[in-house]
Amino acid sequence: MSEILKEYDGKPRYSFKQILKLIAVGLSVIAFGIYTGNMLFGKRSLDVMLSLQEQREQIASDVEELKKRNARLQKKYFELKELEP
Repeated sequence: MSEILKEYDGKPRYSFKQILKLIAVGLSVIAFGIYTGNMLFGKRSLDVMLSLQEQREQIASDVEELKKRNARLQKKYFELKELEP
């Protein structure tokens, strides 16, 4: 029993380099998590998503307006074509 106590008595469990590596890895994981969270849920990505939704709605309304305009012009075209000899 005294042999086991002597073995653990004077030695530190972890060396300074191991603790430093563990802290560096922990900080890297935290920094990567913050960066990823900011990219997915941050203000900039939310602004981009909202502007894209607004742009999509605008394009859809433009398409509907152009369809109506196209129908009117086709009607006018066919009316003019009937009048020509």
